[in-house]
Amino acid sequence: MAARTVCQMLQRRLASSAAAARLSSAELRSHRSALFSKEQAHQRSLYPRTEKIEVMLQGPGLQGTLLVMNRGLSTPYSCTRHLTEWHVKSSALALVDGQPWHMHRPLTRSCDLTLLTFKDEDPQIVNQAYWRSCAALLGHVLDGAFKDEFSVELLKLPEVPVTAGAFCCDLVLDPRLDSWMPTEENLRSFTRDALQLIQKDLPWEPLEVSASVALEIFSHSRCKQEEVEERAAQSQNGTVSLYRCGDHVTVSGGPLVSRTGLCSQYEVTCVHSLGESEWGVRRRAQGLSLPLNLTAHHKAWKMLRKRAERLVEIPSTVAPPLTPEATPIAPPPPQ
Repeated sequence: MAARTVCQMLQRRLASSAAAARLSSAELRSHRSALFSKEQAHQRSLYPRTEKIEVMLQGPGLQGTLLVMNRGLSTPYSCTRHLTEWHVKSSALALVDGQPWHMHRPLTRSCDLTLLTFKDEDPQIVNQAYWRSCAALLGHVLDGAFKDEFSVELLKLPEVPVTAGAFCCDLVLDPRLDSWMPTEENLRSFTRDALQLIQKDLPWEPLEVSASVALEIFSHSRCKQEEVEERAAQSQNGTVSLYRCGDHVTVSGGPLVSRTGLCSQYEVTCVHSLGESEWGVRRRAQGLSLPLNLTAHHKAWKMLRKRAERLVEIPSTVAPPLTPEATPIAPPPPQ
């Protein structure tokens, strides 16, 4: 039995490495982004006629405000553009009929809409989405941080609470880098790359897709394909949530915030080696961040950074996130 398990581990690693070897990291990103755009265009074509929906705004100062928007085209972000510049810049996430909803995800029905910011009385949902987004941004950085000749396999993002003190991104590097240990300069370089993405203020583009589409997008990664299959099995309608930032496409178990520019202070603090796994040497990169308009004094940041350097222990069995994005009540119109 043990021998069979070892053989399966080797077969998976070889299959994943062989597939990835056909394309460089840059080519993989371009391939996935192109398939993302293709599916995005297909979904938009499902709404050939303009149908109006009523969006009733909730929340302080907006209670009872009614907007007439376009079904399948308008998003919560579109709604903020009918309000004030503060709403456009400060809204990080939305609630549609009480369920978390990404700011750039199209509205498919008449609904109640609540805009969430980091200054809300109870920011728990938006804070967790922010932490998840910081981890996804770290994955974006690591995916392009190494030379194209080396493969980078991003594993399933651990769902880590803000109270853990650090967000995490697990990965497996090319076997030729098994002995690599990050230096302080490496960490500073990762941080600089993240800050450049933050400065660009790139949107996180959401896309809800079928498992078959997600499997095609990640056809060069057996690891990601397993994650797709797992998340699709857990989803009520068998779909998977994808997000794109620039040309980087990732899978997420919960909503992300609207854009990278919502980050303020951001630092990659460490990369821990977790030992051998079925995919290779597993590593856990960790970081620390604060959102826009929330800054820490350098002494407080130093203390937070020291805590964020400690390995975040994650149980082997992790419950699904408490705030997954809502799934549409009504299916899209037939093709």
